[in-house]
Amino acid sequence: MIAATEPVRILSKSPTDDGEGQFLEVSMGPQHPSTHGVFRMDVVLDGERIVKLKPVFGYLHRNHEKIAENETYLGSMPYTDRLDYFCSLTNNWAYALAVEKLAGIQVPERAEYIRIITAELTRFQNHAALIGFLTQDMGASGTPLMYAFRERETILDLFESLTGARMMCNYMRFGGCRVDLPAGWLDHAKQFAATLPRFLDEFERLLATNEILMARTQGVGVLSKEFAVNAGVTGPILRASGVNYDLRKVDKYGIYDRFAFKIPLGEHGDTYDRYMVRLLEMRESLNILNQALKDIPDGPIVDPKTKIRGFKPKPGEAYGRIEAPKGELGFYLISDGTPNPYRYRVRSSCMMNLTVLEELCIGRNVADVVVILGSIDIVMGEVDR
Repeated sequence: MIAATEPVRILSKSPTDDGEGQFLEVSMGPQHPSTHGVFRMDVVLDGERIVKLKPVFGYLHRNHEKIAENETYLGSMPYTDRLDYFCSLTNNWAYALAVEKLAGIQVPERAEYIRIITAELTRFQNHAALIGFLTQDMGASGTPLMYAFRERETILDLFESLTGARMMCNYMRFGGCRVDLPAGWLDHAKQFAATLPRFLDEFERLLATNEILMARTQGVGVLSKEFAVNAGVTGPILRASGVNYDLRKVDKYGIYDRFAFKIPLGEHGDTYDRYMVRLLEMRESLNILNQALKDIPDGPIVDPKTKIRGFKPKPGEAYGRIEAPKGELGFYLISDGTPNPYRYRVRSSCMMNLTVLEELCIGRNVADVVVILGSIDIVMGEVDR
């Protein structure tokens, strides 16, 4: 389905062309159903083959960074929910980590465990939903998506009972978390985690060797290791190209160094590898989750030395980053000693990963573009900000 938001133009291959073999320039979007947000692609076609592709974004620009420079540090926490709105808790964590570095704030051990539990639940539901959306982009009837959303709904129920909201959680605080786990929450989380191996096995049997999925993804949208590194790509896309880079292992932020888990890697860097890496990462998230749920200690959930009212970090700068479900999410802050940051900048994983879209699509057919875009996993709220 192609929606032409601007007139479709016929372009000759050369000024001396006699009219045969012309290029066709078409806008795909911004209301295309498979763009995972308000996004447009200007494509130049030679028949069905992609000759050129230009991503066009900015439709959701909300002036996030400039607003934050006129807000208190804590007042910006709810705005981070609206970046990757699938993953508000990891957005909160990345921002909290940057402020904690800036102000030298320590985080209690129990709060570190809660952060990891909520982050890995977030990663699990993000990857499950992405695989569901990806198969729907290929024309699946919706069964994989419904399987994924069944698990996602339970995770959102856990988030709601903890934070009071299903998606816009506004839960992290500088030096810890806003509230402690409610009574019975850990038991519910453990019961849910015990059901996930069966879901993952069923999900993999349903899709991994499906001949249509394999035909539509293997060898499609290949991203080389060298190009991925040079383009600044991070997250599952980078690891699908065979680059062993995960900030949970590299930076060991929080208390990730206490947990045993593997980093799945791809070999070909194609759309199938990007699908499979996410499936394997869900298994590793479950592994981390089980360890954290077992070992979480009692204790405070926020550093008692942290001041909420009149919070003014000393002049300086800091960059805090985490391994968000879609890649490296970072916040760069400059303090001038006032209650609001002098400079506030978001390093968006979705934005950086989207920049390689043309490289992945050149030479492929139009039908492949939608699948390739789905495998990148973008949310336009984080791209545009």
